[in-house]
Amino acid sequence: MNTLQKTLFALAAGSLLTVSAQAATSYSNGYTGQPYVGVKVGQFDLDIDNADDPTAYGVYGGYNFDPNFGIEAEYVGSDDADYRNGDLDAKTYGAYGTARYQFPNTGLYAKGKLGVAKTKVEGDYTVGPLKVSNSASDTGIAGGVGLGYSVNPNFGVEAEYAMMDSDVDAKLMTVGAHLKF
Repeated sequence: MNTLQKTLFALAAGSLLTVSAQAATSYSNGYTGQPYVGVKVGQFDLDIDNADDPTAYGVYGGYNFDPNFGIEAEYVGSDDADYRNGDLDAKTYGAYGTARYQFPNTGLYAKGKLGVAKTKVEGDYTVGPLKVSNSASDTGIAGGVGLGYSVNPNFGVEAEYAMMDSDVDAKLMTVGAHLKF
């Protein structure tokens, strides 16, 4: 495990361990912090010539400290997409700070996130009789914007567009659903 992976793992583990302590905190507006977990599906938009964009699927979890701010961690992988005479896949994982704006008198909200993500793309293809394997990986600033709808106090859905600013140049469009505790 490299240093970034260890750091992200420590951040995720620490966040989960502190959830029970944070959940006991009540704010002056009556809000108590709220953890959540969810799944998402969508599509990677990779800047690679002659490659199909792979289908993305992932998991995410976070903690809302109050109605407006929180943290979130996610892992998103892909299926194998056609690339030349072979295939490629992509994966990304990251940690983010989140901000939400709740539209008045509705369950609709806007969400923004900014943080750090590692993105890796691997491809295998053939050139004549040779099998070639290639991969690119980079860590950089990542962020996204989206719209969500709280169906009830414990369940919500979101649509999101995210960009990973790295040498890999990946964009991600997803829809997801999450449970709040």
